[in-house]
Amino acid sequence: MRIEKVTAIPVRIARDGRTARGLAGSPTGVSGEGRYRWSTAYPVLYPVDFETALVRVDLSNGMTGWGEAQAPLAPEVACTIVELLFAPLLAGRPFGGAPGEIGEIRELLYNTMRVRGQTGGYQLDAMAGVDLALWDLAGQLAGQSVARMLGGGRRLVPAYVSGVAGATDEERLAFIGEHVERGFRLFKVYLEESWGELERRIRLFQSVFPGVRFAVDALWHLPEGAGQDLDLEWMECPFPPEEIEAHARWAAGARAPLAVGESYRTRYELRPWLGLAGVLQPDLGRCGITESVAIGKLAKRLVPHVSIALAPQILAAVHLAAALPNSGLCEYNPRVLEVANRFLAEPIAMDGANYVVPERPGLGVVFHREGPAGAWTD
Repeated sequence: MRIEKVTAIPVRIARDGRTARGLAGSPTGVSGEGRYRWSTAYPVLYPVDFETALVRVDLSNGMTGWGEAQAPLAPEVACTIVELLFAPLLAGRPFGGAPGEIGEIRELLYNTMRVRGQTGGYQLDAMAGVDLALWDLAGQLAGQSVARMLGGGRRLVPAYVSGVAGATDEERLAFIGEHVERGFRLFKVYLEESWGELERRIRLFQSVFPGVRFAVDALWHLPEGAGQDLDLEWMECPFPPEEIEAHARWAAGARAPLAVGESYRTRYELRPWLGLAGVLQPDLGRCGITESVAIGKLAKRLVPHVSIALAPQILAAVHLAAALPNSGLCEYNPRVLEVANRFLAEPIAMDGANYVVPERPGLGVVFHREGPAGAWTD
């Protein structure tokens, strides 16, 4: 059996920025014109549309595996790397579905740009898309879900709500209350406005919902020393990812554990954080399953990061969280899941506040024939 073809598909889906505001993928306001606009809270671009990059790997026996690269900006870049660099290397390569083979392929792709500075960024994102597709195929060939291939047996994975939607305190409290009724007990809030306003809001949430836990995603612009006295599940991305010393100073005086991960793509990039961060958050569309498993062996606690994503990324995160003993929790964004399920013949299922781990062999991705990029799912 051989790899017949590797295809990368840029996907761009129109979305309503107002309903996505305050949730993962659109945590802040934006300003400017055009397809990509500046955040009003800190210096980073956000897309107007829902953007991602799908990767399809076809085998000579007719099987198809689906992967996805985390590509919220210019998905065509990751797709071009797949099409020009990776596809020619993989076409015709024998593939039997053993995890070791996937690791060898990942190393092969990593070596394509070794010593040229490509230790992160789009190169690794493209690799992650291929990696997910190969794990999908490996599960199909073995007749097992990816979670079971990784040694996991959980049927349900608890989810936490990524973001608190609403323009007023009343609307935000109503959003939390609605999800608490469904069983959710952990919410992540984003630092968009001033820290003082967010701290006031967190204390309000904690007073109204005793027993419910809250985490903060500071979006890399926390005032130094802020939030150290708060009882939080974690403090995520408080400072720019390059500023390790600022993170160390914050963690030394804080009640809450430090959480990092979405800015990094390998265990090598995360090495300086291993004694510092209590929670590592690899993004499956940036790290892939192979590297996320390696990261998990080094982490105190691993919670997969899920931002803008379609089914391959989301389900890969669910399978990983179901399998790793130091995980068992996964990020959940109701708007993102709604978009992902729009294109699935078998939607990603929730049981109350839990993801249902698919039992279908592989990742469990079953697109409609008319998928998010047109009729390419035959």
